[in-house]
Amino acid sequence: MHESLAPGLHRFVAVARTGHLTRAAEQIGVPQPTLSRSIARLEDELGVSLFRRAGRGLHLTAAGRTLLPRAEAALAELTAATAELAGDADPTTGRVALGFLGTLGLDAVPRLLRDFRREYPGVRIRLVQARHAGLLERLRDGSVDLALTSPLPDETGLESVPLAEEELRLAVPAEHPLAARTEIDLAEAADEPFLLFARGYGLHGTVLRWCREAGFEPRPAFEGGESGTLRGLVGAGLGVALLPVAAPIAGVVEVPVRSPHTVRTLGMVRPTGDRPTAPVAALRAHVLEHAPRVLAQTH
Repeated sequence: MHESLAPGLHRFVAVARTGHLTRAAEQIGVPQPTLSRSIARLEDELGVSLFRRAGRGLHLTAAGRTLLPRAEAALAELTAATAELAGDADPTTGRVALGFLGTLGLDAVPRLLRDFRREYPGVRIRLVQARHAGLLERLRDGSVDLALTSPLPDETGLESVPLAEEELRLAVPAEHPLAARTEIDLAEAADEPFLLFARGYGLHGTVLRWCREAGFEPRPAFEGGESGTLRGLVGAGLGVALLPVAAPIAGVVEVPVRSPHTVRTLGMVRPTGDRPTAPVAALRAHVLEHAPRVLAQTH
């Protein structure tokens, strides 16, 4: 569609509804010669005549009658879309979409949003909890504005800001020989069955990398998506797992790992090149200011 078509349609509708160039020009606030030239350009672009003169007025041709209802519908859709975009960008009542890892949903994200809503009570927040790969895909297609995730991507089109580091420990059954240790080298667990995060979760690749750094390929006993599930299965004696530090549960002991350094970086990711709306900019600033402290306290 030619860039002049939208304003041309607006002026066409005004003339069609008034049947008079002068009254239409006064109604939409443009000089009559400008309006006349605009209608002529639209007719040239479409290759048809839209009006015929009738005395001092103008009547629609057959082509004009065909165009009028569709032009009105198109302009109404454009007006509605513009109003929706303006509403989403409003600094006090606008919308922002935040994506985050499941491991951050128990404490960190609720604390961040509780404080944000005190300052911006009218902002509408859409939350998306997903695995790492899903969050990156939603950032790429624009369905989320910001994402809290790990590992931080290094790719064109996405900007990452590290916020905090999170330690992972080896969770073992309470009766396991390693449970009595104050710390271990990960290589000591090389022969154990591992409970792993499934593919698509950031920790899947991260844990595999740490095991390989320790000189072995983990033997998977189960792959899942929830750290609570993996921790429970450890307690049932089904294997060991590298998990973020959490409140202790019966039957599970979490042993610090001396080597390799089992710490991952949590951060915020957003699309580059996008012009953030006021609500998105406000939430981003809030996360940058408060997330390092919140994440340090929850992990």
